[in-house]
Amino acid sequence: MKNTLRQYVVLISVLATLVVNVLADALPINGLNTAAISDRFHVWFVPAGYVFAIWGLIYIGLIAYGIYQVLPARREDPRLRSVDGFFVLASLANILWLFLWHYELFVGTLAAMLVLLAALIAIYLRLGIGVTKASTAETWLVRVPFSVYLGWITVATIANATELLDYLKWTGFGLPALFWFLVVLLAVLVIATLMSLNRKDAAFVLVILWALAGVAYKNAAMPVLWITTLTTALLVGLGLIYSLLRRRAIAS
Repeated sequence: MKNTLRQYVVLISVLATLVVNVLADALPINGLNTAAISDRFHVWFVPAGYVFAIWGLIYIGLIAYGIYQVLPARREDPRLRSVDGFFVLASLANILWLFLWHYELFVGTLAAMLVLLAALIAIYLRLGIGVTKASTAETWLVRVPFSVYLGWITVATIANATELLDYLKWTGFGLPALFWFLVVLLAVLVIATLMSLNRKDAAFVLVILWALAGVAYKNAAMPVLWITTLTTALLVGLGLIYSLLRRRAIAS
């Protein structure tokens, strides 16, 4: 009975997250559009608008996870039940972020985003993505959705931080904006490479590549920005290909 209740709490959390995310722009909350608020900030590490269509894929993945984990056969699944609390926390943080963002409480948005990121990392680690075996169903209905979700929130956290710094009028210790942009790209490259080599997580890395392509496209008018961004994407892609070929060689 206890596990059944937990299953339905998770399913309700999925539905609540989807509803609030959709209503955020459909209403919109506080009369403001999510992307329009983002466009106010003069930062370079923000993807073009079309990239945010990835939320559709995330929604589908969350629905798949919600339905899969609520099945009677999954009631006593220790791996799935071990992430219930973290998923509810992630859902609450996601919803809170939207309200903070739409009411322009930008300092609070980064705090909420960090909680969301931490909860997703905990889920990722507890599921053992990339280091333990899983059935085909669990791989596609649980692991891939969380890889995509974590990949996007990783990008979103970095973008959120840069937007907050712009809002606070941070001067970058007097160093040029290009220097900090390159630091951000280096951080993204390191994260993606580690995920490729240690987890061989193609879904996560493909999200990073999708975001980098969007950043390059948005900065198309500034050659130094799109060239460095695409160079980073190329290195990320090569790292993923190398890790997948290495796994194939080991398996054979």
